[in-house]
Amino acid sequence: MVIPLRDEIRSFTAPHITRMLIIANIVVFFVTFLPDFSYRYWPATLLGAAASPAIDQVSVRYGLIPYEVLQGNGLSTFFTSMFLHADLIHLGGNMLFLYIFGDNVEDTFGHLRYLVFYLFAGIAASLAHILFVFGSPESTIPTIGASGAISGIMGAYLVLFPRSKILTLVILYWISIVAIPAVIFLSIWFVFQFFYGALTAGGGVAYWAHIGGFVAGLFFGAIWRGRRRKRDL
Repeated sequence: MVIPLRDEIRSFTAPHITRMLIIANIVVFFVTFLPDFSYRYWPATLLGAAASPAIDQVSVRYGLIPYEVLQGNGLSTFFTSMFLHADLIHLGGNMLFLYIFGDNVEDTFGHLRYLVFYLFAGIAASLAHILFVFGSPESTIPTIGASGAISGIMGAYLVLFPRSKILTLVILYWISIVAIPAVIFLSIWFVFQFFYGALTAGGGVAYWAHIGGFVAGLFFGAIWRGRRRKRDL
């Protein structure tokens, strides 16, 4: 098991948008689960150990359902689905990656462009997922989570800061903290997403959304890096 802790690059500006996105996701999560606080097993639902009646209802209403989108319905769920999470583990993992990689990409793009990029990456991720599940039973299952948009940030980070190092907690036969080059950490992450997506039917995880978001991030990160080089000439 590997868990990223932080990167080595400091931002020159405060990551206001990244912080706002993290706060928004956390607030929406707990508001979503408020009805379950009277539910007998609500601690288990928060950790994903049991089904949550509240999140099931919210997912159907605000999650992205590929079949419905292809019928021209629920287009707003391209946005609403980005702020929903199934449990604390889902939320915590996404917010950790957003916290680690978001500030530097925001610092490079600028606040407003970063926000637009984040939303666009999320949409690109959803489109990739829709394309992958087209015609399958999974097209009727709601998709939720910020991981597609965050994957876009990770793709952009790889292009913009390939020489950065990610301080990572590694838990194998022993526990250690290792500084892993970003190009290695993110490339391995992408390869795992690709193989999981190719070799499984999804298993409840929208791997192709991760891939679509990451590729979108690579693309726009490369464009921005090219523009920055032209300005430096």
